[in-house]
Amino acid sequence: MSVAVRVIPCLDVDAGRVVKGVNFEGLRDAGDPVELAKRYDAAGADELTFLDVTASSSDRETTYDIVARTAEEVFIPLTVGGGVRTAEDVDRLLRAGADKASINTAAINRPEVINEIAERFGNQVLVLSVDAKRTDNTASGFEVTTHGGRRSTGIDALDWASEAAERGVGEILLNSIDADGTRDGFDLEMIRAVRGVVGIPLIASGGAGEPAHFPDAVRAGADAVLAASIFHFGPDTAIRDVKTAIREAGFPVR
Repeated sequence: MSVAVRVIPCLDVDAGRVVKGVNFEGLRDAGDPVELAKRYDAAGADELTFLDVTASSSDRETTYDIVARTAEEVFIPLTVGGGVRTAEDVDRLLRAGADKASINTAAINRPEVINEIAERFGNQVLVLSVDAKRTDNTASGFEVTTHGGRRSTGIDALDWASEAAERGVGEILLNSIDADGTRDGFDLEMIRAVRGVVGIPLIASGGAGEPAHFPDAVRAGADAVLAASIFHFGPDTAIRDVKTAIREAGFPVR
């Protein structure tokens, strides 16, 4: 691997505040998104990801406002997801200051939207968020879910990742529902499986609890590593500690 591994804090935003739970439940307040973004920028984060976890129409304006205020304060790439349904939604996010848009449920409901967004803006702006969990219902043993893992789709996660890559997504954000918030480590088997079917950048998410977990994800095939709890509730040195662990494992970091 010659391209530097990216370390990405994730801010799950609900009604204008950052929240975090375990397996998408038991959410607790983690702070103001703009202030956290500034802190992570100063601490050396390579990118930031905002996910509107409620994505209700009433929170739309709040999200655009947060994006605009954050873009004025930080100078690293910003990905925003949650409630992105159309190319027009992506256009508005980009105009507000986002660098990339993340899409999930809308693409499952109508895969053609991937083509539409990629053709209009280029695949570099589009991230497919895949919330996957272990199951006996698919050939790979991994199933795509929606609504924070509460709704099964019956779609094989490997098939979906492969189709989305062919349709034009620029990156895949692979989140393990089973590992989310547990701090027990990334689902390495899932990362290896998806890496085996796509060649586009792969962001690993879900389960990071200590710096040593991150090199494992890179070794399994991740190009970038994303986490929330370890950064929100860990030491101020967390991003630096993670980068040190990745570097000491022999992988390039910024």
